[in-house]
Amino acid sequence: MATARILETERKTTQSGRAKAGKWTLEFESARPQAHDPLTGWVGAADTRTQVRLAFHTKEAAIAYAEKHGLDYHIVPAPPVKLKLQAYADNFR
Repeated sequence: MATARILETERKTTQSGRAKAGKWTLEFESARPQAHDPLTGWVGAADTRTQVRLAFHTKEAAIAYAEKHGLDYHIVPAPPVKLKLQAYADNFR
């Protein structure tokens, strides 16, 4: 059975807005480890499901999709945003 990871889209540190925050992504996990190709030196796998990413507006929609298609899943919430507030003059100390 395929395993999926449901991730909350995290806000980038360079963004101040919240337009893309709160979106959820479903990614498939690889069942087999990646193999090293001796000819090219690249690392890859025969499983192409790991390249698929599905976007959802809510966590419940992503969970419903996984359950409808019989996928095992686990949820990975976004890490909390840590703000370091300081005065401009602190840059020159």
